[in-house]
Amino acid sequence: MTIAEAGVRRRAELFYQQLDGLQLLRQEARCDLLAESRKHGAAKSLRQIPYIGPIRAAMLMALIQTPHRFRSKRQLWTYSGLALETRDSAQYHYVEGQLRRSKKAAALRGLNSNHNHDLKSIFKGAAAKASSTPGPFHDFYAALLSKGMKPSLAQLTLARKISAITLLIWKKGVCFDAKHLKPQASA
Repeated sequence: MTIAEAGVRRRAELFYQQLDGLQLLRQEARCDLLAESRKHGAAKSLRQIPYIGPIRAAMLMALIQTPHRFRSKRQLWTYSGLALETRDSAQYHYVEGQLRRSKKAAALRGLNSNHNHDLKSIFKGAAAKASSTPGPFHDFYAALLSKGMKPSLAQLTLARKISAITLLIWKKGVCFDAKHLKPQASA
């Protein structure tokens, strides 16, 4: 089947007409999204975060709506699909008639699957861009790699750090500062 056949050529023409219409619609939707986000004060502070541009900031505001719905960064990680999921079975067992806690550690099962996919895409996309472009986030990423962390896990850690900084800046109304990137003793 070649494009020279009448039916194939006609279908291709229709698909290109649809594509042209969708590209125009996409551009209009993008302009509307940016115009709406400018009405909110949080957009300006969120755009201060490196690799969170105007589109990502607008999407964050649309998806999260208010940062106060998350008490901690861990709740945001769970909602955005960046939290580690563990499973545990047989936490206790009987030894000589006494109930004792098992020493077996909980098994990691990966990232939680029940999450907001768009939000995860925003944070993972920002982390991917930050890990490949010079800047404060890249330095943080390089430090993780130098400690022997796998690149995929380092990128996940970077995405979690970006989400935690986003929540902090949005909740407290502070400006972005590279000192937020310092590793903590307990995360």
